[in-house]
Amino acid sequence: MKYYKKEIPEIIIFEPSLHEDERGCFYESYVKEFYDNAIGRDVNFIQENVSVSKLGVLRGMHYQTQPYEQAKLISVAKGEVFDVALDIREDSLTYGKWTSEIISSDNNKRMWIPEGFAHGFLALTDDVVLNYKTTEYYSPDHEIIFKYNDPKFSIDWPKEINYIISEKDS
Repeated sequence: MKYYKKEIPEIIIFEPSLHEDERGCFYESYVKEFYDNAIGRDVNFIQENVSVSKLGVLRGMHYQTQPYEQAKLISVAKGEVFDVALDIREDSLTYGKWTSEIISSDNNKRMWIPEGFAHGFLALTDDVVLNYKTTEYYSPDHEIIFKYNDPKFSIDWPKEINYIISEKDS
């Protein structure tokens, strides 16, 4: 497995090593010690969520406040997404900046998004199955949603798709 940091260095992309033969392929999707070393701390996931989305579904930008602030490890079991992390740490040098990555069942990438970042994604294919592990439980009373197209952040979402957005995310 290998990893690299994005232009916002707290965001890390993990790429597993694939072992392929005539039967198919095998890879280790999560090895705690490797991830902890790359992230620089002991990470304990306590919840895993699955989101199934049609082509064009845009979910986000979601964040939870203390004491339910979450770090997330994003992966895609089926399909492809444009995944976005937005730095909302007011004391950060990269406050208000965002970064993105195409994550798919073909490239098998994982995206680490630490606490202090809002998260969202756009389904680029039909029937996307996105998984994310979290370090804290979901708490609707602590959830904050930033509008996906807030001009303050200027996230450059792909334009060639008609978006499907929930009332909550609008």
